[in-house]
Amino acid sequence: MYHHSGNVVQQAAGSAAGLLDRASGERVSADGDAILFQRCTWCGTAMYHRLLCPVCQGSDLCTERSEGAGTVRHATVVHRNTPAARNVSLVEMAEGFVVRGRVMGPLIGIHSGDRVRLSTVKDPVRGEPVFQLLDEPYRAWH
Repeated sequence: MYHHSGNVVQQAAGSAAGLLDRASGERVSADGDAILFQRCTWCGTAMYHRLLCPVCQGSDLCTERSEGAGTVRHATVVHRNTPAARNVSLVEMAEGFVVRGRVMGPLIGIHSGDRVRLSTVKDPVRGEPVFQLLDEPYRAWH
């Protein structure tokens, strides 16, 4: 059953173009402190950097601003292609989408389940979001 009128293509193209039309290619809000993500208007799924909804394959996506709070789902230490070891983490944001980024702190102190907050939207070297831990990194030692 088809519910939308013929202007859906224009709306979807407009929301996607809003993410991509900046000269620098960044996907940030005007204040620079938030990540913009898409939400499917058909099923409500939140996603990051997608053209189609991964659940229903819908193209009618609206852009929303993330509040910046999330939880580390996976953290790993990478030693390749870099002069020093670095953290690469998958962070599930409170809105329901997952983003890859870096968590500041001691490499051995970052674990799945740690609460984080967005520190900066774009790392100047890697171009990925940077998060800071909200909890004490050595909480298990107490």
